[in-house]
Amino acid sequence: MANIKSQIKRNLQSAAAHERNKSVRSALKTSIRRFNEAVASGSDDAKALAREASRKLDKAATSKVIHKNQAANKKAAIAKKANAL
Repeated sequence: MANIKSQIKRNLQSAAAHERNKSVRSALKTSIRRFNEAVASGSDDAKALAREASRKLDKAATSKVIHKNQAANKKAAIAKKANAL
């Protein structure tokens, strides 16, 4: 356990940020999974789900939850699948 006041505060901030980032990552994975399931089943709303997943990827990369190149690679894969429909 930290004895220094600033380190105690930093630990609390770090824990809060970790929870926020975990929530964003989880929502992102869910969004991508829903898109992939829609593509596999040939659903009509796959294009809308692709747009939503791309938007969430951009937001996650902007807030540095994921790396910008990882977001770009995932967006490219999503666009490729969406255009193949």
